[in-house]
Amino acid sequence: TRPARWPVPKAAAPEAPTRQARHGQRPRINADNQHMGIAQYIKEIGRGKDGARTLDRAQAADLFGQILDGGVTDLEIGAFCVAMRIKGETAQEMAGFLDATQQRLHAVPGAARPTLVIPSYNGARKLPVLTPLLALLLAREGLPVLVHGTATETSRVYTSQVLLALDIPTQTAIESIAPGSVAFVPTALLCNGLQRLLDVRRVVGLRNSAHSLVKLMNPVRGPSLL
Repeated sequence: TRPARWPVPKAAAPEAPTRQARHGQRPRINADNQHMGIAQYIKEIGRGKDGARTLDRAQAADLFGQILDGGVTDLEIGAFCVAMRIKGETAQEMAGFLDATQQRLHAVPGAARPTLVIPSYNGARKLPVLTPLLALLLAREGLPVLVHGTATETSRVYTSQVLLALDIPTQTAIESIAPGSVAFVPTALLCNGLQRLLDVRRVVGLRNSAHSLVKLMNPVRGPSLL
């Protein structure tokens, strides 16, 4: 009689990766400091309110730096703005965005006394614009005052318009600010890439991360107060 043959067990097929395994890893910056394309980041932050993943500070800085440097298309900028609008920024992401912005700002030279920095971006429709009054009162105390901003809508009155009526024109070049004076510096002069991001509101009608960021950044190189 022939010896009984036992069935040879087949090698188990490798398990298909789960959704969590496929998408669980966050994007990584290459070891040689070369950044990833913005599309990879959008895949992570653009999965909706519940499915989107957060970026760490370095990744957020890398992403925002690519946007500010102008190496992305208008479509990619729109995707970034809408994705972050739905997801919302974390503290680490905002810190990374701020890191990238500070590295690219054309800084205003500081003065002997601390420069007071006033961001002015909202404007007003019906109420008076009081930011120029605040700036002039502070300058009257002998302090240099920097007001920065840009118009993001056409239906509002902005600080730059009021200052111009007071014979304080918008600066066309980065200059130091004398103590006791007010200077209005447009955002495009500080960082053109940031201006491009703010202008997205005119197209999609929604604020984006840049509108919060401009109120946190410090465009002065030297002693200053925000």
